[in-house]
Amino acid sequence: MNQFQRAFTSESLAEAWEIFLQDFPLALWDTVYVTVLSTFFAIVIGLPLGMFLVAGDEKGIRPMPRLLMRILNMVINFLRSVPFLILIVMVIPLTRLIVGTSVGTTASIVPLVIAAFPFVARLVETSLREVNPNIIETAQSMGATPIQILLRVMLPESVPSLVSNFTLAITTILGYTAMSGAIGGGGIGKIAIMVGYNRYKYAVLYLAVIVLVILVQIFQNTGSWLSRKLDKRLKH
Repeated sequence: MNQFQRAFTSESLAEAWEIFLQDFPLALWDTVYVTVLSTFFAIVIGLPLGMFLVAGDEKGIRPMPRLLMRILNMVINFLRSVPFLILIVMVIPLTRLIVGTSVGTTASIVPLVIAAFPFVARLVETSLREVNPNIIETAQSMGATPIQILLRVMLPESVPSLVSNFTLAITTILGYTAMSGAIGGGGIGKIAIMVGYNRYKYAVLYLAVIVLVILVQIFQNTGSWLSRKLDKRLKH
């Protein structure tokens, strides 16, 4: 009997349903809590960083020293290239400094934010670069300062794109939360790995995957709906 067949025996399904009723409600809350909070902090850091990348570019509205921009881009690219499981281990000292422990649901927020904010910064950079240059030139000709152009022109014009990209960010972070279960993080990922995989309860593993897929669909559909509502082009 292979893994798939063992997962769908009557005993396995009954056991998985019992675990679902007992453990999944709290795990679901932990997953949503960590995902939303991590996304919030990643946006808090990544949004101004992305704005700085656009404004400080050589052809931006407020060019910054080339060396500074190169170093900043290198740091962002480095953080984006480190696999998440390795990053968790690398930032354990920082996690202990901030949270007081390196394991648990709350502790997983620190590596999640560090992994996500460079990604968010790049998404913000992409959204802002999509703004029509003619609108920016018009604002400059009217005497708007770089800060005014960023806050009153570029950000409002890129809101639908930003919402779409933030939706992509939250679904990506949701996937990261599942991986954090491998080193003590809470949530659905912990049940999937510690119970479903390590204890060979494959029905629990598949059930956890289904719950995660449903969560992704909820986040994605909500973000897509909000993006369409905020897109002024679709109202004309």
